[in-house]
Amino acid sequence: QVQLVESGGGLVQPGGSLRLSCTASGSVSRLFAFGWYRQAPGKERELVADVTYNGIVEYADSVKDRFTISRDDAKNTVTLQMNRVKPEDTAVYYCNNGPQSWGQGTQVTVSS
Repeated sequence: QVQLVESGGGLVQPGGSLRLSCTASGSVSRLFAFGWYRQAPGKERELVADVTYNGIVEYADSVKDRFTISRDDAKNTVTLQMNRVKPEDTAVYYCNNGPQSWGQGTQVTVSS
């Protein structure tokens, strides 16, 4: 089971940008997509974006054309570039690589 550590969260103004990074302690599983989920207060955890080993990318409709995910298996990392953020992007963002591998989460707050 790979250990995942997120970084890059924080406070950002609406319309701004933020970059989240996730580093795996071991080799990322190629059986599962590597990506990001988020959970806002009072809401269920939802997929933000993920990318499979062979490069198939999936985005939530709410972040398409604003967020970009990239994966580097040589470095065991996945990053999420968040542009034109909105207050509704406020949530704890979790890195994921399969049903048993979750990071501890990083808080993203979009507010003026």
